[in-house]
Amino acid sequence: MTAIANNEKVTTISKEAEIVTLINVFEVEPENQQLLVDLLVKATEDTMYKLPGFISANIHKSKDGKWVTNYAQWRSVEDFKAIFQNPEALSHMPAIGKIAKSSPVLYEVCYTKNP
Repeated sequence: MTAIANNEKVTTISKEAEIVTLINVFEVEPENQQLLVDLLVKATEDTMYKLPGFISANIHKSKDGKWVTNYAQWRSVEDFKAIFQNPEALSHMPAIGKIAKSSPVLYEVCYTKNP
């Protein structure tokens, strides 16, 4: 099973999907939470979704205002790492880094349970 069916890019949480998942947790001051969300959405809409290997991005914000999480999926580790060679992608990072601390980690799905 793959996350890309009929050239559609969709978020798929499946042990069988041969993709890599970025879970990037950002710590942010509550007064900057929405600004961070807006910056991440802008980076995704302007650049990330156009890059080879991009599958999906899902931005979550905590109820307490202190956290934002980006759950993004890429076709491969190499596709994800290519972000850091892309000047347009890199141009979004300083503004984000000024208001938040991030902890990006790449994952693979190893278990899911659905009813």
